[in-house]
Amino acid sequence: MAVKRLSETLSRNLLDDIYRCSFKKQTGVSLKYMMDFGQSPTEKNLIVSAQFLHNELPVRLAHRVTELENLPYGLSSKAPVLTVRDWYVDSFRDLRHFPDIQDAADELKFTELIHEIKMRHNNVMPTMAMGIQQLKADLGRKVGLIELPEIHQFLDRFYLSRIGIRMLIGQHVALHHSDPPPGYIGLICTRVSPMEVAQNAIDDARSSCMRTYGSAPDVQVYGDPSFVFAFNWSDSIKQALDRNHLKLST
Repeated sequence: MAVKRLSETLSRNLLDDIYRCSFKKQTGVSLKYMMDFGQSPTEKNLIVSAQFLHNELPVRLAHRVTELENLPYGLSSKAPVLTVRDWYVDSFRDLRHFPDIQDAADELKFTELIHEIKMRHNNVMPTMAMGIQQLKADLGRKVGLIELPEIHQFLDRFYLSRIGIRMLIGQHVALHHSDPPPGYIGLICTRVSPMEVAQNAIDDARSSCMRTYGSAPDVQVYGDPSFVFAFNWSDSIKQALDRNHLKLST
């Protein structure tokens, strides 16, 4: 099957728009800013947030599209990678076709759109993993990502970008929830306990050891149990763990 590059499948206007956006710098957003902004999500705040995302998300998506189009070792030609690339193109197109956001009605429609985009990208991780596995099979030998530094670095950039995009979308969508869980501002938990996180991980690991080997070592956690900090626990950590699992397994 012939692999078609973007220049063969997209209109010249859309392709030029993707590359034009890919040269723009991404705008960083701090966790503190997101917390301050989301503390009291008024109608005006939501409109401003939607207007920002309307401009920012296409830039971030365009960066990823151009990178997916130009990967080394023939990775860009793998069917799973082409699928991911086309998801990003579709999302870019949807955002660019959405009109300027002027009022609350526009903001609600835009929120529905970005929620759909977030759902569209749910299977990016396993799909990319399939592409990496196909690349390894083509190389004809047992090789880890450490031996392919360009691919290793690409995956770092790609998945960190994915975390950022999903956090921006998820936070905006979550600000529409009228009854957030205690201690949350949107998706951001304001009181994450590192000791509790570590203890939960220990308990999970010990349970796995018990099931597999019939025994498990005792692990002690030392620290201040009252120490907490704000973090987007619900999505970012899961994706970071999945990213590391992918890199280890491929």
